[in-house]
Amino acid sequence: MKAQVGDRLVPDGDPHRVGVIISLRNADGSPPYVVKWLSSGHIALVFPGPYTHVMRGGPSGDAAEPGATRRPDGEHLGLVPPPATH
Repeated sequence: MKAQVGDRLVPDGDPHRVGVIISLRNADGSPPYVVKWLSSGHIALVFPGPYTHVMRGGPSGDAAEPGATRRPDGEHLGLVPPPATH
């Protein structure tokens, strides 16, 4: 598995547990990843399991729009990150 900062991580294909990769520990993009979970804002070091999916972020990826993620099959998940607190 290879990823980059800004990609979305969906553990075990669970659309309710989506995180944004905010930091890499390895220059080649291999795990583990520092992930910010969209549902809670919690930041954790994650060692993805064998059924975890990476969805590309950025201008050409499925997750280019903030809060908009898609399953690997292209179906929109409709997830929205929690509101920002000041």
